[in-house]
Amino acid sequence: MQILQVVHRLLQNIPVPKVVKQNDHSWKWRNLSVSMVHSLLTGTWALTCVVVWPETLNNIHSYHTPLSYLLVCVSTGYFVQDAGDIILTGHAKASWEFLIHHALVISCFLYALYTHLYVAGAVIALFVEVNSVTLHLRLMLKLAGAQTSTMYYINKFANLFTYVTFRLSTQFYLTWYIVQNYSWLDNGGFFLTSMIMMNIMIMIYFYRLLRADFFSWSKSYMKQNGTYNNNSKKFLTD
Repeated sequence: MQILQVVHRLLQNIPVPKVVKQNDHSWKWRNLSVSMVHSLLTGTWALTCVVVWPETLNNIHSYHTPLSYLLVCVSTGYFVQDAGDIILTGHAKASWEFLIHHALVISCFLYALYTHLYVAGAVIALFVEVNSVTLHLRLMLKLAGAQTSTMYYINKFANLFTYVTFRLSTQFYLTWYIVQNYSWLDNGGFFLTSMIMMNIMIMIYFYRLLRADFFSWSKSYMKQNGTYNNNSKKFLTD
């Protein structure tokens, strides 16, 4: 938690783009900046743990090392801090999806830290942070009004690749592992329910991502034909 507070203070000194300030998105910019640091750190850390200790992939239930345990500690601290930041700054209503996601992750990670079980599973789950790097960059470029830039164009394909490779594949592997070994896993029902809920969320996000970055023509078509409504726009696009 103290590390995250230091990161917060350092980021306070980084200039915020003018357009972000004008649109009153300074909090979101700083929140994404902290998330970016977390993703860069924990995504690299998680991959390193698996490369150095391949057993992490095969023994999700009980295998862990001091370094992987520390990774889960650091990441849990981030999710607690981020949830607190969202709530205390008055952004809970607009960020309710993130709060649900954070609650699921925190409960699973705290269980792993307390029981020393599923630590390897938590490490593998953090593979999604590789995708979070490109996802956060995408949102920051949008906040800065750079949707037509070359960087945004390159990043949207990198984001698609990492979403499928590190987010969807990771979630489905963990779900498959729990289903295959459900009969003997400790609290398998709790983890399977959590995974199913997160799987539903990431599929919705994936649909929104594809629609926003690769099928934007469909939105224009629906607007022209009067079939586009504000409620679906709010929930299904980003």
